[in-house]
Amino acid sequence: MSENAYTPPKVWTWDQASGGKFASINRPISGATHEQDLPKGEHPFQLYSLATPNGVKVTILFEELLELGIHEAEYDAWGIDITEGTQFSSGFVEVNPNSKIPALWDYSGAEPLRLFESGSIMVHLAEKFGQFLPATGAQRTEVMNWLFWQMGSAPFLGGGFGHFYAYAPEKYEYPINRYAMEVKRQLDVLDKQLAKTTFIAGHEYTIADMAVWPWYGVLVLGKLYDAAEFLQVGEYTHIKRWADTINARKAVKRGRLVNKVWGVEDYQLRDRHSMLDFPEHLR
Repeated sequence: MSENAYTPPKVWTWDQASGGKFASINRPISGATHEQDLPKGEHPFQLYSLATPNGVKVTILFEELLELGIHEAEYDAWGIDITEGTQFSSGFVEVNPNSKIPALWDYSGAEPLRLFESGSIMVHLAEKFGQFLPATGAQRTEVMNWLFWQMGSAPFLGGGFGHFYAYAPEKYEYPINRYAMEVKRQLDVLDKQLAKTTFIAGHEYTIADMAVWPWYGVLVLGKLYDAAEFLQVGEYTHIKRWADTINARKAVKRGRLVNKVWGVEDYQLRDRHSMLDFPEHLR
């Protein structure tokens, strides 16, 4: 046994100081820490989010709907500063008791409807507007297969590999190797699928692509965790072809900017309220 091996105590206690860079955004209890209402704009959809992969899924879908000319999908997007604990405010906990982004209020019906979990939000919007998700049949099932594959597998990439490779206060060989292996397996699954199809669930662009791209597409494009060389993402040529195709879409370019407050892009957009908030070449 290594001299640095960890022996769990009989009873676990929370040591926030050991949590690393993002220790302040997690805690072992739920609920609000303070009273604070969320802002509300004029549109029927009020999104509270951040431009992480899970947040970008939803803003891409909104922008794709608007790109089709569906003005009823107009939305306000409010940046949630998770380092300041906004996700633990009473207003945010009301819309998402799990205190994670993204969260959405839909005011378009007779009664306000709260939605949390990115997959739930995407299915709701796709069904509401009849776009990017077949209504019935085998094609719908295949889209749902891949959407839930992403929802189930991305925690290994984000919470597992990303945490230990990029964010943990110290580097440990075992967890990095464990999660790198799992991510490589997931990439292989996706690459083999895309060798047979134009898009993930077939030859039509769907919410499955919008959900998977911010995680696996961006990773293969070398823009996630600075891990492209480590994971040898160049091996996945079919993912790269697909990732480039989606990256070129105007709505995707807009979606990536919404609620983004970091990075090297020339233009960032903490809050989004109309198409006029974007640079002219993206409208």
